[in-house]
Amino acid sequence: MNADDRAFWNIRYEQGRTPWDAGGVPGRLLQWLRQHPGTGRVLIPGCGAGHEVRAFIEHGWDVLAVDCAPAAVARARAVLGPLGDRVLLADFFSCPLGPAFDVVYERAFLCSFPPERWPACVARIHRCLRPDGLWLGFFLYGQEDEPPPYPLTEADASRLIGTAFARLEDESVHESVPVFAGRERWQVWQKRVAASKHAGCAG
Repeated sequence: MNADDRAFWNIRYEQGRTPWDAGGVPGRLLQWLRQHPGTGRVLIPGCGAGHEVRAFIEHGWDVLAVDCAPAAVARARAVLGPLGDRVLLADFFSCPLGPAFDVVYERAFLCSFPPERWPACVARIHRCLRPDGLWLGFFLYGQEDEPPPYPLTEADASRLIGTAFARLEDESVHESVPVFAGRERWQVWQKRVAASKHAGCAG
């Protein structure tokens, strides 16, 4: 992450140009949360307005959300009120995030980076998860039109994610915002044990 990244996203939040913001919590995530109430740690990178933070907390999870854009963090803290202290203004790629997480939640984060940045993103998420931890949420697939976003292909997913994670769930999504319509998939990826020696987010 660099100053250009922060400026790019910050100005969009300042101007309200956030077509990826659904304004609430996706139904498919709520379904998963009802089935998996927990007491583990959840990381939400690129949290934006932070709607999902409250949903995870209400289902028993301990949440840390991160965004690099000051305007996004301000928006999330306004949305979350007393829970706003769960949102950290920081560079996901370099900031210390503490002990390993049980879950990393994905929504419009990986696809916000061009493909050459994906390996670093996947590697960082992998390091942040405990053995058998889950990277779950909404992954964008399809053809690149006017990026960002930058959608994955199945070949990308197999090459970049499949070597370090096992895909446990894969479903079409029917409640996407227009910018993602027809291209999002709900997926759950589990960190492979063999690659889990150094879990943790020290930086």
